[in-house]
Amino acid sequence: MSNVRENASAVEPESQFADLALPTFRPWRDRQAEGKALRKQVPRSAHREWTPTGDRPDPLALIEASNQGRNPDLIPLRYGRMLQTPFTFFRGSALIMAADLATVPTTGIPVQACGDSHLMNFGGFASPERNLLFDLNDFDETLPAPWDWDVKRLVTSLVIAAQDMEFDAESTYQVARATVSSYRQTMRLFRRMTALETWYTQLDDESLIQHAPGSITKQHWQQMARRAYKRTLVHTFKEFVEQADGYYRFVELPPVLYRPPNYDQYFAEIRALFEQYRRTLQNNCQYLLERYQLFDVAIRVGGVGSVGTHCGVALLMADEGDPLILQYKEATASVLESHLGKSRYEHNGQRVVSGQRLMQAASDMFLGWTSNEKGQDFYFRQFRDMKTSIRLQGMRPVELENYGEICSCALARAHACSGDAAMIAGYLGKGKAFDKAVIDFGLAYAKQVHMDYQRMVDAVKAGHIETREG
Repeated sequence: MSNVRENASAVEPESQFADLALPTFRPWRDRQAEGKALRKQVPRSAHREWTPTGDRPDPLALIEASNQGRNPDLIPLRYGRMLQTPFTFFRGSALIMAADLATVPTTGIPVQACGDSHLMNFGGFASPERNLLFDLNDFDETLPAPWDWDVKRLVTSLVIAAQDMEFDAESTYQVARATVSSYRQTMRLFRRMTALETWYTQLDDESLIQHAPGSITKQHWQQMARRAYKRTLVHTFKEFVEQADGYYRFVELPPVLYRPPNYDQYFAEIRALFEQYRRTLQNNCQYLLERYQLFDVAIRVGGVGSVGTHCGVALLMADEGDPLILQYKEATASVLESHLGKSRYEHNGQRVVSGQRLMQAASDMFLGWTSNEKGQDFYFRQFRDMKTSIRLQGMRPVELENYGEICSCALARAHACSGDAAMIAGYLGKGKAFDKAVIDFGLAYAKQVHMDYQRMVDAVKAGHIETREG
């Protein structure tokens, strides 16, 4: 019997955020007025509030609890990556901020939220039409949630990144200001767009380069585009695959990329997983995949937040010089579910895929989901197909400001597609009241992150936590 839950049954919602409610048929001006009226219940100045509650969960205990189900041999590697800087700690601890955001004021206007919208979860990738787009690119934590949670996580990530790069206080403030101001102004543009205009909106490399505010920023986007166009399937194949005895296989790079000791059994398990995953794709993509034969699989350790979960890569060949490389990632419950209610999708892979398709301007045509016999949920996607991300090292404040603006534009578009743009824009307004409040929140919460990070550093020094580099 197939383990794929293709028609996952909906669970009983546990809160108003368990599912999305589309805007009712009312003029945008009326919905904008409703958003403005919400300021009486939740003043925009209330968003600056960050004071840890007396019963705030121990952040290290939360991280330790999240290790459940992960490969215990890789947990020291997870800690090692988190401990590189306060920013890498922030990247790997979305569950801590989710618990904290659940204690602060919110408008309650739901959108399909990323759930982990820090600046490194944005980047460039290829659309099915082979255009280079810029958008959100990580949806492991996606769930219907308050729109302001994503905004606060994005702004805080820019603050911590600026501090890691030793920007002065004024430059750090300006980076945060540019980010939240761009979200507000972009949402005000979407409030009057038609539904189709909103969905058709894309950020591509040509528009980013053409509308760059200066030569430095223009050069930054040009370099990012060049890296993406070099990171095609052909280049990825040459980098990660070797030919031995007439057979193609991945080049092992332990502990990041390797074949498990029980390779034959593992290969059979992934082959079964692959066959089940194909059934969640559109018929044309299923037909396309039938041209390919599975040649090799390997475990590949994911990024900071995914270390220890079951992730890997699969090499498929249709002919000599005709490869396809897919990535499969274990999908666990969103960190937001403990605070907002369970997802309407029983299958976490389907939750991730559905959220990605809803939020991205264009999604990978090989995006699909499945489960193995152990009950683990997975999703599949192409591996490194023109994918590129920002390089923080060496960035100047003006470049980070512009990057924050573009990230918030992409985030506003994603929120406008799933939520009520007019209502959110009405709440935000023309002025800077919300901007100032969220900047203050980001600066205050960044201090909290540094304190939590130091607690982990101290725990390592005391021998309570084992770490490993890699």
